[in-house]
Amino acid sequence: MKLRTLIAFLAALALPAGAWAQRNPTTVGRGGEMRSNGPDQRDWRQTAERTPEGGFRIGNPNARARVIEYLSLTCPHCAEFAHEGGEALFGDYVRSGRVSVEYRNYVLNAYDLAAAFITRCAAPRNYFEMSHELLGTQPRWMGRMQGLTDAQRNELRALQPLQAMQRIVAMLGLDAVASRHGIGAAAQRSCLASQAGLDQLGTMHQAAEAAGVTGTPTFFINGQIAQVNTWAQIEPLLRGH
Repeated sequence: MKLRTLIAFLAALALPAGAWAQRNPTTVGRGGEMRSNGPDQRDWRQTAERTPEGGFRIGNPNARARVIEYLSLTCPHCAEFAHEGGEALFGDYVRSGRVSVEYRNYVLNAYDLAAAFITRCAAPRNYFEMSHELLGTQPRWMGRMQGLTDAQRNELRALQPLQAMQRIVAMLGLDAVASRHGIGAAAQRSCLASQAGLDQLGTMHQAAEAAGVTGTPTFFINGQIAQVNTWAQIEPLLRGH
């Protein structure tokens, strides 16, 4: 899918009322915060990196279970998974080195495109913390789009993709969130002007579709697609490794 096609979502900026807010938790904290685990045991949450496929991986790169999650930051089911399983997944499985987790953004709409773009400007560890904050506060930042005037919507539709992303980031208050996660104003301007960064999201979306991804969240464990996507269903698959 071309990113210009995704920008077409700008023509329908209003989300259905209640489409995500009813199911979405509002608490922040997914177990991905980088807390110390004591001097005698390695905390693998301190190890994070970008992957050649365009994702961000946290944890032991040689873990017995290597999880890839295709996620959308606007997806209520992704937020629900993080809310229900994040503390155990990151605070136990990843921390201990048994599991590594790679996030790959699977962009679904214009809001998601802007949010994914700005989170990917962060350093790898900060990327996870910012992503978890956005998943935990979806109603707050996504709700701002509901208040846009027709003039503001028309302004966005008239912009080129990179310009539109920059405006949406500001409209949603994501610039302030990014600053809290180590992405200063100058770094934001530079990153959000990167056509290569925008193109990478499109390439990753195409690769996901070719691998069989049709929605979010979708999980792969050691290269095999999981036919389930809730924490209650995923955790037993991790225990077996």
